[in-house]
Amino acid sequence: MGLLDGLSQEEYYQGSDLGNYQFVSLNDIITQFQVMYVGEDKIIPKAKKADIAFHAQRALAELSFDTFKSFKSQQIEVPPSLVMALPHDYVNYTKVSRVDRVGIKHPLYPTRHTSNPFQVHQNSDGVYQFATDVSLLQNGTFDSGLDFFQHTSDFTHSDVTSQVLVEDGVLKFKHKSHELLHGQAGNGGIVMAVWQEINVSGINTITISAKGHSETVTDPVSTSPILRVGVSASPGDYNPIPFDLGGFANIPFTPASTNVSIESFIENSYLEWNQPDGQVTKTLDVNVTEYETVYLLVTSFADFTFTNSLASSNSTVDDLTVTTNVNTHDLEANPGNDINSSTWNNFKTADSITVDIDDYRYPDVYLDGPERYGLNPEHAQVNGDFYIDQRLGRIHFSSNINGKTVILDYISDSLGTDEEMKVPKLAEEAMYKHILYDVVSTRSDVGAGRLAFHKREKFAAVRKAKLRLSNIKLEELTQILRGQSKHIKH
Repeated sequence: MGLLDGLSQEEYYQGSDLGNYQFVSLNDIITQFQVMYVGEDKIIPKAKKADIAFHAQRALAELSFDTFKSFKSQQIEVPPSLVMALPHDYVNYTKVSRVDRVGIKHPLYPTRHTSNPFQVHQNSDGVYQFATDVSLLQNGTFDSGLDFFQHTSDFTHSDVTSQVLVEDGVLKFKHKSHELLHGQAGNGGIVMAVWQEINVSGINTITISAKGHSETVTDPVSTSPILRVGVSASPGDYNPIPFDLGGFANIPFTPASTNVSIESFIENSYLEWNQPDGQVTKTLDVNVTEYETVYLLVTSFADFTFTNSLASSNSTVDDLTVTTNVNTHDLEANPGNDINSSTWNNFKTADSITVDIDDYRYPDVYLDGPERYGLNPEHAQVNGDFYIDQRLGRIHFSSNINGKTVILDYISDSLGTDEEMKVPKLAEEAMYKHILYDVVSTRSDVGAGRLAFHKREKFAAVRKAKLRLSNIKLEELTQILRGQSKHIKH
């Protein structure tokens, strides 16, 4: 009968399910609710499991926002773009902090004095310009990093690394020769790719344009990399191996990456650079009438198969655009500021002192000399500032956070994956009362008095769950209060 029957202590401590006894799954909540509350002579005579599951998910989401403890977080090193993407299951933040060199968190404060607004395109007379060539691609200038999916940021084989990265606002593919897989003689290359999904519903023709460059390799025997930018009907291939290795004796079959072939693009819908002729801009019109969704696919491959020494080569892409000539009668974003407005560009490039101390009296931060009168408390810190751009789903940081480690603590609705759909046992009763009230409130045969009774039960159970989950320990509270009673001498 015990909940731990069948699980030995050895299995627990050597497993990966540590600490999960404090939770109960949402499926168990739904099943147990049906047993306790639904049936003949029960509070709810009859209810579909689908209805109970819907209200259970709504209850889980609501309680996740303000009752359950938030334990989701992400840590990044802030890039030069000073931008962090919001997590895919983000609902709201609880705390944003930078981490100092000894691992202590220092809170960052939201700033109210700047933003990243949509910058309207105006002519020299200030008249608004309306969109005719509508841009369908996000961040084709790579000003805010790489907003593309990629098969890998780097690929290492035989201690040699090939990389996909953004440097100085340019997408770069850095190729290195690798020893061929499975013990083959000579060296080989890999194929790297990035791609972005584009909605072309109701569009007949799109125009792709890119400034590409294929550089000369260091080994004269090898060829320059083949760089292609085109339109694909499906996402790129995550496999970086360019050749079919199934023809060699005693070698497992390994299908070649589709990224190396022109067949990965819609017929004749790609631009190509394979000569070291400097940066060249090319343009192509592509018919997408038959598609609802396509992918802009960028691939780069350097064939080092017949190279006997270490070789390298690079290819670059910049000013990548996908447009369609449709007059939407909508305002057009200012060219060059479609993602980053001039307001944000000015804010992030402003000079800011970088300090390793946490003293708001530092004279070169917000104060002119040692005076402190008239100081706004939100500026009385040197940790840094941030604001959230809800339009683009990004967090923007002040320039003194560049290169710093930042932690985002946030809450979700706990419905992202089946694994996270679980409830703390200290709040299990609150879930049952929440579901019960929600189910009863949708029925037409329930009187106002009974409905009010279930509502009071729900709020009482939620309050009790909040107290339990607040995790107040008398010894810890006493220690904190002792610190508050200190006399400060002036």
